[in-house]
Amino acid sequence: MLSKEEIVKSVPQKGFFGHPKGLFTLFFTEFWERFSYYGMRAILIFYMYYELHEGGLGLERGTANSIMAIYGSLVYMSGIIGGWLSDRVWGPRKTMFYGGILIMIGHFILALPLALTGLLISMVFIIIGTGLLKTNVSSIVGEIYAEKDSRRDSGFSIFYMGINMGAFLAPFIVGTVGETYSFHLGFGLAGIGMLIGLIIYIATQKKNLGLAGLQVPNPLNEAEKKKAILNFTIIILAIVVVLGGLYATGNLTMGVFSTIITTLGVLIPTAFFIIMYRSPKTTKDEKSRVLAYIPLFIAAVMFWAIQEQGATILATYADTRTNLNVGGFELKASWFQSLNPLFIILFAPVFAWIWIKLGNRQPSTPLKFSFALFFAGASFLVMMIPSKLSGGTELVSPLWLVLSFFLVVIGELLLSPVGLSATTKLAPQAFASQTMSLWFLTSAAAQAINAQLVRIYEAVTEIVYFGALGGLSIILGVIILLFTPIISKAMRGVK
Repeated sequence: MLSKEEIVKSVPQKGFFGHPKGLFTLFFTEFWERFSYYGMRAILIFYMYYELHEGGLGLERGTANSIMAIYGSLVYMSGIIGGWLSDRVWGPRKTMFYGGILIMIGHFILALPLALTGLLISMVFIIIGTGLLKTNVSSIVGEIYAEKDSRRDSGFSIFYMGINMGAFLAPFIVGTVGETYSFHLGFGLAGIGMLIGLIIYIATQKKNLGLAGLQVPNPLNEAEKKKAILNFTIIILAIVVVLGGLYATGNLTMGVFSTIITTLGVLIPTAFFIIMYRSPKTTKDEKSRVLAYIPLFIAAVMFWAIQEQGATILATYADTRTNLNVGGFELKASWFQSLNPLFIILFAPVFAWIWIKLGNRQPSTPLKFSFALFFAGASFLVMMIPSKLSGGTELVSPLWLVLSFFLVVIGELLLSPVGLSATTKLAPQAFASQTMSLWFLTSAAAQAINAQLVRIYEAVTEIVYFGALGGLSIILGVIILLFTPIISKAMRGVK
């Protein structure tokens, strides 16, 4: 097993804006993966609830929003599979590559006119593929830096900017084609984006990444292989039996399925924390860091519960409650999905510069998470204003959505790249990739909860909905703020 120092030395340490060359490969691989995913997601909600004569599936709007939340939850939940295969079987780089192939296949299936059947099949490929790719590409970013390299947080911010450049372009290209010409043609463009990402990775990974991501951190022995195969077989059979039983009895409704996903969204992270904490491979200091990670995890779940509604509740709001005719120019509802990545592109370099400038004087990780919750809460509280002014019926100015997306992005820049970096530093060595999977489970849990929240949105006023969630985020932010000294101490030297 190579040491961290040997892995870092094998990576060319400069060549991409003062960062290791490996960041170039990972930046553009993730750029195109996010182009494909967010391009697809920008039009998927409309594809589901638009009528058949409009090229959609004609689903009920609340059902479409619930499916979107479940889909998003399962995408991130599948990171468990990606983290486990990386840690125990293939290593991060192989796992990431196989994931990209599955994603590409999923998008091309969605491009075919196979109606609801095509949607469900494509979802399986994209869900599993994203789980394999997304957790591991972030883990490799952590591997190309030494433990105390001051460029680390800055590197994650640059990497995060690459993610969002792909997400910014996708709604304008995929969204415009999908809404104007054909949803299926738009989904095909998303598949081409993933293909480009795979080509860039194959062409540059050997030269730029060195040994980063090649090792299997905790490989299975023969006995563990047999046990793993047995466990996976039992899990798959259990899923088939449960879902088959519900279907046979007529109980496999969207409400029941969303409840199952919400339950898993809570239970799976809980099991992860227990397993890592109790493992004999986890040292005393690492156990303390696992405990410190729990309140950060909860804060992130609250944040993503609001942020991820940009593609569901706020996307629907853009389509049905917003005046899209501005000065005679007709906006596309899908274009609002570019606001989040646009603001990140503009402000990520600013935050990266601030963290480098402040160095060791920058706010602690828990403090940044606290501030992130304040901004997330504010992004929903401001949406109460147009709802009040319009009486909940008249079309409102698109500038309200612009302001809401802007506020949540400021919170995202305080939480997401910092959370990625903190995860790589707080992770027990034997659970490196799996802990990164745990970070992405914050989004899985959030969207699993959102599968229930979208039902509430249809049942209460907009003022009540936005006000309650925004207020809850701010209250949790205050709690994290008060407990910052305790959390920081439990992190055992990790800043």
